[in-house]
Amino acid sequence: MSDTDTDTNRPDIEALCVEKGMRMTDQRRVIAGVLSEADDHPDVEEVYRRATAVDAGISIATVYRTVRLFEEAGILERHDFRDGRSRYEPVADEHHDHFINVETGEVLEFHNEQIERLQEQIAREMGFKLVDHRMELYGVPLKKGD
Repeated sequence: MSDTDTDTNRPDIEALCVEKGMRMTDQRRVIAGVLSEADDHPDVEEVYRRATAVDAGISIATVYRTVRLFEEAGILERHDFRDGRSRYEPVADEHHDHFINVETGEVLEFHNEQIERLQEQIAREMGFKLVDHRMELYGVPLKKGD
């Protein structure tokens, strides 16, 4: 991923579940498919809305249980982008950070090598080896003259 590209290669969540030995019901397959196809960071209610468009028999409780199961298995990552909703994305193979438009809630993924190097430098200066981090930037669109 370049410094400005977003990661559009989403993993096959159903295949990851099978690899981990999970029992895959038809409803779990639908939910896994919805999450695999998502190019945003949906909350459970949005996953439910998309899943019921495929299978009207899926309950919100099933979506909550399934999302929690996928998270506990290390397949999904949960984010709280300060909008009061837990939002989800597949655990990524490559690290990325998030920029959140506070006006629309849109989440943009990015990777910047300068930021990564600076974080490692700060950790070293403080006497640490950086092993993980999560960065979320919040902003509003620039207006003319900003």
